[in-house]
Amino acid sequence: MTRFIFITGGVVSSLGKGLMAASLAALLQARGYRVRIRKFDPYLNVDPGTMSPYQHGEVYVTDDGAETDLDLGHYERFTGVAGRQSDNITSGRVYSDIITKERRGDFLGATVQVIPHVTDAIKAFALANTDDVDFVLCEIGGTVGDIESLPFIEAIRQLRNDLGRGNSVSIHVTLVPYIAAAGELKTKPTQHSVRELAALGVQPDVLVCRCEHPLPEGERAKIALFCNVPSSAVIAALDATSIYKVPLQYHAQGLDDAVLDAFGTSPKGLPNITRWEEIEDRLANFEGEVTVGVVGKYVGLPDAYKSLNEALVHGGIANRVKVNIQWIDAELFAGSEDEVAAKLEPMHAILVPGGFGERGSEGKIASVRFARERNVPFFGICFGMQLACVEAARNLAGIEGASSTEFGPTDEPVVGLITEWTSGGVTETRSEDDDKGGTMRLGAYPAVLAGNSHAAAIYGTSEISERHRHRYEVNNHYRPALEAKGLMFTGMSPDGVLPEIVERPDHPWFVGVQFHPELKSKPFDPHPLFASFIAAALKQSRLV
Repeated sequence: MTRFIFITGGVVSSLGKGLMAASLAALLQARGYRVRIRKFDPYLNVDPGTMSPYQHGEVYVTDDGAETDLDLGHYERFTGVAGRQSDNITSGRVYSDIITKERRGDFLGATVQVIPHVTDAIKAFALANTDDVDFVLCEIGGTVGDIESLPFIEAIRQLRNDLGRGNSVSIHVTLVPYIAAAGELKTKPTQHSVRELAALGVQPDVLVCRCEHPLPEGERAKIALFCNVPSSAVIAALDATSIYKVPLQYHAQGLDDAVLDAFGTSPKGLPNITRWEEIEDRLANFEGEVTVGVVGKYVGLPDAYKSLNEALVHGGIANRVKVNIQWIDAELFAGSEDEVAAKLEPMHAILVPGGFGERGSEGKIASVRFARERNVPFFGICFGMQLACVEAARNLAGIEGASSTEFGPTDEPVVGLITEWTSGGVTETRSEDDDKGGTMRLGAYPAVLAGNSHAAAIYGTSEISERHRHRYEVNNHYRPALEAKGLMFTGMSPDGVLPEIVERPDHPWFVGVQFHPELKSKPFDPHPLFASFIAAALKQSRLV
């Protein structure tokens, strides 16, 4: 029978529940178990697809087109298990589904209530499609005590009774703060948080205590005594220099043993953690450094580019290189050529990431031009590829008005909605009342690569599948003009209509992709494009 691990958080947010869940899943995998991780988000948005990066950070996209919480990226990166629609649910989606059923008459006139209807929907989500795994880890977003989280906590309480105690374990992540003036770690916040959770009917079996200083045995025993758990189930979670060292730290603290003990399960021997030891060795004993300039518009928000940041680190792991990321604000980057050069000359490579809207686009186009003219390795992702095409159209093909219809009406739509340049040029019209969610090309799509291309050499194949999240496409009608100036379309959709990859054969490393390769990169399996990009940056570093 599949067993369930329910993960809650207390005291404050941002304690690293998602990272803990991903690390625990990786350790269970290392012991030979099959795992899947799910995220319950209490907010009322149906999904994060329409949420601002300032509010939510990155929107992580799965192969089957789900727009999900960024924690699903951690889950994939640590386990290699591809996420799917059924691995992320929000209060908004639960209530939307229930109200739709009520309007349809599915409840036959009954009063629709939080209990049992909302909690039953949450339980059904937790239990669905779990026959192929040994453990399902369910992370509850937010903090115990939040009003929004109450239906999820109640659903956990019910599920633990439904499953039987031997088939579920509760892990509670809390804060043990250090009071500098007293020179002490304080356990009271953890005690109060556990009491709050227990008052809702859920007694945790394992406590993960986030702390800045080692947790002495005295404090560990005190927490165990007042929170009704074994001392061995009080796990210290100290800060790490890299998130990829966290699985090893948790293993050293005994997290995986504590969880299996709580299940009453005899471990399948010692875990095979050589994968994580190799990653730690590569991070600690790098053989070079490179600096990559990322020209974006959310540069003050690390979570907005979470998967991109990690994919660059993975590229460094592949090459045993430390990657220093220099975040450059595209909005402040549209000045003179001298100003652009002053910012970008120290960079060993330049990356323009995905994004939406006109703000900062001219700075990104200036970055593309600099990389092209100075022979600096360039990687354009999604919007970055589109602007690489706009730059080539303006500065090489002589199409001065080249632009994207995303920025407004233009006579030269090098980039536009697909309906604007196919089917006889029929332009899609949208009402202000139209839904904004789910209107993009989302999820995994195949592409065919030209056999003699740089992209095909990097991938080692001529057929790929990558994840997309965008509304606008490069207009294939401009392909002849751009290819005449050296920007080759080397990856296309199987029907030959949609450009997926562009590159410059006359450049050391110049690649633009319409998809988001960062979503599929992992520390133990770096995406080939990022591995190749960082290799090119390393080569560039030796030239300057």
